[in-house]
Amino acid sequence: MSADELCELDDIVSPLIKQGQTIAHIYQTQDLKCSKSSLYNYIDKNKLSARNIDLPRRVRYSKRKNKRTQHKDTTIRKGRTYEDFEKYLLDNHDAQIVEMDTVEGKKGGKVLLTMLFRNSKLMLGFLLDDKTSNSVLKVFNWLESILGNELFEKTFPIILTDNGAEFSNPLSLEFNDEGIGRTRIFFCNPGASYQKGTLEKNHEFIRYVLPKGLSMDNLTQNDITKMINHINSLTRASLNNATPYDLAQILLHKDVLKKLNLIKIPAKEIQLNTKLLKKN
Repeated sequence: MSADELCELDDIVSPLIKQGQTIAHIYQTQDLKCSKSSLYNYIDKNKLSARNIDLPRRVRYSKRKNKRTQHKDTTIRKGRTYEDFEKYLLDNHDAQIVEMDTVEGKKGGKVLLTMLFRNSKLMLGFLLDDKTSNSVLKVFNWLESILGNELFEKTFPIILTDNGAEFSNPLSLEFNDEGIGRTRIFFCNPGASYQKGTLEKNHEFIRYVLPKGLSMDNLTQNDITKMINHINSLTRASLNNATPYDLAQILLHKDVLKKLNLIKIPAKEIQLNTKLLKKN
């Protein structure tokens, strides 16, 4: 590249990187006159304003500490184990699978309930006052109240989650107050979070905006929805360079997207860093 061409590339790419966009997304949505590998090389050699430290996926993760294993009530897992989940899919192979988990902010503060549709990678996020089964139940009841029982059951037929205490009352999630069924809950094997690895991987995007340990107490559900919309508008190589929102428009009922205030953010406006939710 000539100096002028490199300068032009820098003007396009560096601001987007500093907004938290991935190289894959930038390369797919912008008209760049170089290969993806060349772009990485320019950044490695400090030819652009953006640096490796600005690329979230090049930041090293700290080693996880081993946690002491605590004895938990396993009776709730009866009929809901990962093996039961696999058997259920044999007879319901076309059923939509939703992975569910929570993301903590500051210990003891507000947390996020996250749900991800495997077929589209569309993620939902709901702000909880605390990490308890009652707070999770409130979200399920709210979702059913705005979608109706039939659409709720069609949208969330199978939910796969982990063995956290906040999911320790699966019956209350599977049936509403009138005893009408709305979903089926299954649990991953203990210590096997990789069994819902699509959601675990997607949490990486949340951490670009809300780093681990950062309090969520001053956030609102509107803030969370804003962040989720930016995440769902990011192109993915695994989706043939489509966005989760694009696929969800095809695979989900239109009322789900509308009633949950899910929209597509224009490619150039996507921002995935701590500045996204900064208050003026």
